[in-house]
Amino acid sequence: MEILLLIIFFLAVFYFRFLVQILMGLKKVKNQAAHNDKKYFVSIIVPFRNETDVIAECLRSLEAQSYANDLYEIIFVDDFSLDDSVQKLTSQKKLFSTRVVSVPDDYHKLSPKKRGIKFGLEQSKGEIIVTTDADCIHKKAWLETLVAGFDENTGFISGPVKFADSNKLFGKIQQLEFGGLVLVGAGLIGSKKPAICNAANIAFRKEAFDFVNGYEDNQHLASGDDEFLMQKIANSKKYNVRFLFSGQAVVETQSSKTITGFIQQRKRWASKGLYYTDKVLILKFVLIYLFFLSLLMQAMLGVVFNLVFLYSFMLILIIKGIMEYFVIKNGIPLLSNKIDKIVFAVSEILHIPYIVFAGIAGTFGNFEWKGRTFKR
Repeated sequence: MEILLLIIFFLAVFYFRFLVQILMGLKKVKNQAAHNDKKYFVSIIVPFRNETDVIAECLRSLEAQSYANDLYEIIFVDDFSLDDSVQKLTSQKKLFSTRVVSVPDDYHKLSPKKRGIKFGLEQSKGEIIVTTDADCIHKKAWLETLVAGFDENTGFISGPVKFADSNKLFGKIQQLEFGGLVLVGAGLIGSKKPAICNAANIAFRKEAFDFVNGYEDNQHLASGDDEFLMQKIANSKKYNVRFLFSGQAVVETQSSKTITGFIQQRKRWASKGLYYTDKVLILKFVLIYLFFLSLLMQAMLGVVFNLVFLYSFMLILIIKGIMEYFVIKNGIPLLSNKIDKIVFAVSEILHIPYIVFAGIAGTFGNFEWKGRTFKR
């Protein structure tokens, strides 16, 4: 029992140190202002498949940007949609620089989203490439704010993404959990250990993409068009990676409407973890996973074996909750107006079995995405 308690203690200390790293990284990114005045020509690439319900609103928000119309283009890349998404775009687009293209049948054998972005890149003219999703809404100054973040040494920018406000508990829990993921990604970037970002809001220099050979080495993976690229650019040592902590840079999207949709999304996100090239990073995430697994085991052992494990579970859970509360609190100005303490408490409990399940399912299970099934 003593050895098991020592392992539990080690995992807890490791996770708490990780949260301290996130808090310190967040402090750094919050102090980095976007101040570049240079105007680049920008290509916004939006890969999509079957997005008829949301794509028109995305189009309107992109065409209404405050950035000069002659300095950006929008390229919607259709990935074999089965609905009328393409027709909606072609009939409702207003800017001459907005284009709708379709991926050819015989194009690269990349994963669907990477294939769409790669094809869009080949059609693009911008020095700066921005990718976003067709179910996202963008603030008027979004593009202008992103571009202002590119100083001469910056090769990749990760922007904040938030789930739209919801009146339902499930939606509120998703918003809080997703906000936490965004802040963890921001904190890691701030601490010079970039690992997590979201393709719904990223920007990079086209020359940086070419310099690291784009999606080479991970083209077969369905997910990771964002994180693998960011990590490769960071590891190149030629460019800096930064997180843009600005309310004007926030992109808003919808949370999953069903538990099934939520599970499939998280399985997809978790599916790429073991393919990171940084083995130290993989080890860190494995230890974090083992920390959550140890929490679940402590609760079970405390009930059926020895109350000591129940006491350790409660103590660690309280410390974890306090520290994660401060992480979320750092993102209040960016991702939400306030922290609902009841939602936070419920999320803290559900977070444990959810992480344990998602880690296993994402690593070993199949998942569905846009009407397709992806096998491990």
